[in-house]
Amino acid sequence: MAKDYRQHRREPGPIVEPICLPQPTNAASVLRTLTMGRSPSWNVKTPMDTDVLHRPLRDVRLSVTDRCNFRCGYCMPREHFGHDHEFLGREHLLTFEEMTTLVKGLLPMGLEKVRITGGEPLLRRDLTSLIRMIRTLCSTLDLALTTNGSLLAQHAVELKSAGLNRVTVSLDAVDNDLFQELADNTQFNASDVMNGIRTALDAGLQVKVNTVVKGGENESQILPIAKAMSGLDVPLRFIEFMDVGNTNAWSLDHVVSGKEIRSTLEQHFGELHPLPPHHTGEVARRFQTTSNQEFGFIESVTRPFCGDCSRLRLSANGTMYTCLFASEGHELKPMLRMGASCEDITEAVRAVWSRRRDRYSMDRAEGQSTKQKVEMSFIGG
Repeated sequence: MAKDYRQHRREPGPIVEPICLPQPTNAASVLRTLTMGRSPSWNVKTPMDTDVLHRPLRDVRLSVTDRCNFRCGYCMPREHFGHDHEFLGREHLLTFEEMTTLVKGLLPMGLEKVRITGGEPLLRRDLTSLIRMIRTLCSTLDLALTTNGSLLAQHAVELKSAGLNRVTVSLDAVDNDLFQELADNTQFNASDVMNGIRTALDAGLQVKVNTVVKGGENESQILPIAKAMSGLDVPLRFIEFMDVGNTNAWSLDHVVSGKEIRSTLEQHFGELHPLPPHHTGEVARRFQTTSNQEFGFIESVTRPFCGDCSRLRLSANGTMYTCLFASEGHELKPMLRMGASCEDITEAVRAVWSRRRDRYSMDRAEGQSTKQKVEMSFIGG
């Protein structure tokens, strides 16, 4: 018997926009509403495969949990995500089979990369099973994972064996005391993360490191982290402190610009030489030292890159968001639990994507962004 979609809206989290009218009887009725009566065109690329601003869908960020073992101030500050915070219950999380169906439904639209995120994705039990399931869909799919690195050492080998290509590790300090202060966690330290990075490299995974630089907190770590990654030949990307979510007390006064970070690096490494992007939509501006160490700069605040954004985000409870800074999402879980096929998913996403016009960071630069936003820990970075 078909389920009433409204029961899926009783869980905690950001505002979501239902993708159907009340009382749909099955997945097909949900799809007819979402696509506004258009005929199905699964597995056929059409002009609808780009959004209003002519951006294709190439990447999906797939969140597997909203939980994390860190409480970093720019993402999950403890005063907002403490012991009394209500995380998603197990019954509200998508199963691995449902996540795989979603990914399969995106392939006909030109999907090239899946990045598994959280929260902290390695907290999700048996994550390698999901990686194997997604890998069987397409041998050439770029399959990556973003992690805080605290649990990476114990999982790196099995992640590689399951079919993962790459990991991106978040590391905001190599000084252990400062690391624990920033992560608001005394169980792990920077040495644990560095060990995870080395283990991942030894396992054959490609590794990148991301560092969020916040003024007044960890500018002192720019050079120490850069030197540590240079010694491992690991690309390092610096991220400007962004106004993700509504709880990180963002202020422009705390933003250390990519230009300022490059200036700091050049004092030690010499001139940085720009590199061409690997592909359209690459978020980091890449530079290289004369010794071939690569640094990237994700400058969402001072150099917005919305114009080429090709990323879709799926929360752990099956809500689709078309922007990291979105205030509303579109529920896909009701369709899945009413028996939706991969073809139905393709049409549902295509209908939403074809109407997408997000450009939050560019609006911010023009002084037009004041809306409430989904928390980054809910949909991944």
